[in-house]
Amino acid sequence: MIGALLDSLRYARRRREAAGAQASGRRGEDLAHRYLQREGFVIVARNYRLPSGDGEADLIAWDGDTLVLVEVKSRESAEYGPPDRAIGPQKLDHMARVARAYSRKTDTPWDRIRFDVIAVLLTDPPRIEHIRNVRKSALRYSEF
Repeated sequence: MIGALLDSLRYARRRREAAGAQASGRRGEDLAHRYLQREGFVIVARNYRLPSGDGEADLIAWDGDTLVLVEVKSRESAEYGPPDRAIGPQKLDHMARVARAYSRKTDTPWDRIRFDVIAVLLTDPPRIEHIRNVRKSALRYSEF
C-alpha cells in the first residue's frame, strides 16, 4: 500500500521533470522491481550498462541459483499492442552481450542464465505480465 503511494508520488514528480515516455518507463521499472521482489527474486543490479555502451539490462536478479536478465517494457495503453512486442532482434542481441559480460564478471555458468521480459501496462491498476525464458523463443531472431 505504502509502496504504491510512493510510486504514484515519484511518478508525478518524474512526469514534471522528464519526458512522458521516460517517466512511464521508470514507473514500469519500479513496478517490475517490486513485483520481482514479491516473487522472491533478489535484485542485484538495475539499469546495468556495459562500459562500451552497446548494451543495457533493466534489471538483473537471482531466481534461486539462476541469474535472470530482465527487460521491462511499459506502455500507457494497449492501443498499439502489448508492450513486449517492442522487443526485436537488436534488443535481444544487446541482452545477450550484457549477459555474457555479467556472467564473466560473476563467474556464472552460461547454463544458469535466463532472459525474462516484464510487460507493464500502466492502467489503473497497472497490469504486469512476466514472460519467463524468452531466450528459447528468441532463437529465431538471434543466436545467443
